[in-house]
Amino acid sequence: MIKTLHLAFILLSVISFVGRVILSETYPAILKQKIVNIAPHVINTFLIISGIALIFQGGWLSISYGWIIAKLLVLLIYIGLGIYVLKSQGTAKWLAFTGAMACLVYIGIVAVTKNAFFFF
Repeated sequence: MIKTLHLAFILLSVISFVGRVILSETYPAILKQKIVNIAPHVINTFLIISGIALIFQGGWLSISYGWIIAKLLVLLIYIGLGIYVLKSQGTAKWLAFTGAMACLVYIGIVAVTKNAFFFF
């Protein structure tokens, strides 16, 4: 159940992020609406809570599970890139967006493989 909720919040979070990027290019005035500003924070809060619940449920609270630490570090990079994407314009915005999407792909692969260095 928690895993299903976590996956649903991941999907909502990605849709929210990509949607806000699209809105920033097409209808930036919509981004000023209160619900558009608050909803992503609520979704991401529940995403993090469900992730923490999964860590406890799976018994992965040990340092021997370095893949979780890798996911958290890349999540911080994703958040930083996401902030940059939503506040910038031009080529730098799209490079940061590509980097943010690459972070999501990495996090997903690590979640499935439980291996932070899957590429070696």
